[in-house]
Amino acid sequence: MRNNQRQKDIFYSIIIFCSVFSINFLIQRYFAAQALVPMIFVFGVFLISLKTHGYCYGIISAIVSVFAVNFAFTSPYYVFDFVVEESILSAIIMLVVAISTSALNIRIRDQEKLRAESEKERMRGNLLRAISHDLRTPLTAIYGSCSTLISKYDALSREQQIKLMKEIQEDSEWLIRMVENLLSVTRIDGAKVAVIKTPTVLDELIDSVIMKFSKMHPEQRIITRIPDEFIDIPMDSLLIEQVLLNLLENAVFHAKGMTELTLSVSVQGDKAVFEVADNGCGLSNEMLNGIFTGSFERTAAPIDGTRGNMGIGLSVCAAIIKAHGGEICAENRSGGGAVFCFSLERGDDYDGQ
Repeated sequence: MRNNQRQKDIFYSIIIFCSVFSINFLIQRYFAAQALVPMIFVFGVFLISLKTHGYCYGIISAIVSVFAVNFAFTSPYYVFDFVVEESILSAIIMLVVAISTSALNIRIRDQEKLRAESEKERMRGNLLRAISHDLRTPLTAIYGSCSTLISKYDALSREQQIKLMKEIQEDSEWLIRMVENLLSVTRIDGAKVAVIKTPTVLDELIDSVIMKFSKMHPEQRIITRIPDEFIDIPMDSLLIEQVLLNLLENAVFHAKGMTELTLSVSVQGDKAVFEVADNGCGLSNEMLNGIFTGSFERTAAPIDGTRGNMGIGLSVCAAIIKAHGGEICAENRSGGGAVFCFSLERGDDYDGQ
């Protein structure tokens, strides 16, 4: 990363200096405006100091500019003569400009870095607040069911025992998925692990998602609409599966009154667009404003004991899609319900049809 930045700074400095030198050469040859030469070099030093990182590039460009002005644009031409007062004054001015501009640039970058860190900490705080009630509810349920089984095992019928153990299993599975979501957020935000994309066949991806979803929610039917032609999309298939599962589960948990759940994929130019739509209660304006950041807050845990994992789940979805270079959005449908959609690039090998 640092090598790339260093190469960019060197390239930018060379381009600016060569441009300034060429402009001054044209001014000297075709116009009677010799006094503009030092000013243009000062402006070039200012641009280099402004766009590069650290003091080095600005100071070096100032020194080189002084030599250039003295050698090519000060009489006697093409001879170094530093006794001339103009050369000494130009050197001082350019060094002052380079140092002051670089110092100001470093201060601005430090402030931006601090602001970004502060924003990241704020988002982490919002994320923790968003999942506090979600984690407490299943843990309390698991603890209560285990306590009941231990203290009243002989008094419970077999059906009651199986029911309590099934509830423990369901809450444990939900907690596992919650932890997987949190780990995914850490992985994507860590910037140390890059998303490795491999061509994935769309039919196989959708079949895998439907199979996993049906195991968790066998009672919920999904309507699928995908293109008939063969389509492969570069992606991390496990992460995209997690996105689709999160979106489908959010519909099951939160779309009250839903009778129809649809998963569709369409091809639009060089992008594949995924949509998860329901005909439930839709989304409030409060949710729409911060639904992918986990920034909307719940004042209390759901009184009916339902799981409210929309904030963390959709934060994960947004992070994964962003890491893939795609976009994700949510909106209410005109006929009722909500639709979540995201797009992925099909890569360089799509046929353009």
